[in-house]
Amino acid sequence: MPKFRKKPVVIEAIRYKKGMKHLAVCDKADAPGIACPHIHTLKGNHMLTTGDWIIKGVKGEFYPCKPDIFAATYEPVEG
Repeated sequence: MPKFRKKPVVIEAIRYKKGMKHLAVCDKADAPGIACPHIHTLKGNHMLTTGDWIIKGVKGEFYPCKPDIFAATYEPVEG
């Protein structure tokens, strides 16, 4: 099977903390009837837990990422 490497892309991300307000984190006023906290993604609503990363994708979309996957996939960029 052929092998492929993920293209290097610089992303914006922030780590979710309980009670945090961020443009990607919704509360009940944003989406009545949906448990909080959650994030709207291209694939629907996803729950957030403390420590999850909120990533802004290359097309401006947001999605959550668990800390272990984030650590294995991304590294800090200087400057």
